Amino acid sequence: MKYFGSGHGACPGCGLPIAVKNVLEAIGPCFVANSTGCLEIISSQYGKSAWGVPYIHSLFENAAAVAAGIEAALKALGRTDEGPVVVFAGDGATADIGIGPLSGMFDRGHDVLYICLDNEAYQNTGNQQSGLTPTGSNTTTCPAGKLMPGKPGPKKDMVAIALAHKVPYVATASVAYPKDIRRKAKRAMEFEGPKYIQIHSTCVTGWGIEGKLAIPIARLAVETGLYPLVEYENGKLVRVRKIKKRKPVEEYLKPQKRFRHLFKHPKGHEIIEEIQRIADENAARFGLDVE
Repeated sequence: MKYFGSGHGACPGCGLPIAVKNVLEAIGPCFVANSTGCLEIISSQYGKSAWGVPYIHSLFENAAAVAAGIEAALKALGRTDEGPVVVFAGDGATADIGIGPLSGMFDRGHDVLYICLDNEAYQNTGNQQSGLTPTGSNTTTCPAGKLMPGKPGPKKDMVAIALAHKVPYVATASVAYPKDIRRKAKRAMEFEGPKYIQIHSTCVTGWGIEGKLAIPIARLAVETGLYPLVEYENGKLVRVRKIKKRKPVEEYLKPQKRFRHLFKHPKGHEIIEEIQRIADENAARFGLDVE
């Protein structure tokens, strides 16, 4: 073990260790605050720890506030040469329960790298809907049935929310592209103040996929335009991962149990068309397609 060990308890195919290892390998020694969620469950069981850096498990809602306190304390003690402060938090802790403390951390300008591990639901408690659950997904709190074809409404746009706070570095990434994660983590460290990176991370149980398909499916999210990989510096869009031949969203949806109902539900075709519209809108907004 160096910064994040192999002794964690993640499912085979889980994207979280891939994201965490690549971020930590890119930035080196640091102080980690981790909200309640999948990562905390798999890495810090009683009597065990997968962490090779100073680590604190916070509540669901206050990882950003805890990290802000650590950063302020290190400054007050003159210990700013011991490494940056990093938050790892799930999508529910980021977009729902913890969005207030996160907004405060952004607003006060704390020098903290905030990583949102976006596996698109509250997966550690059994796949409940979060603000980042995508349209049409079947979860235990928006179950697909006669009345409802999965989650209504789109994912919350946390990138836009971070940009609205004038966060100097904002990016999205995917566990299918580890080099891109490392490059963005390193680049984030060059900015003073808050930094936000949202990493799309597979969940084999919540998404209903085999572990061996985790990375190909994560890659399909990017190749269909449903998860655009973008990078903003001081509010300006500076880099976008282009797509040579964008694939139809059905290729991403079909292998996943959470979307399987869309191919037989009376309203499924309508929802698939809406999901394709979201992908097309992303392509136009960010210029994803190679002309």
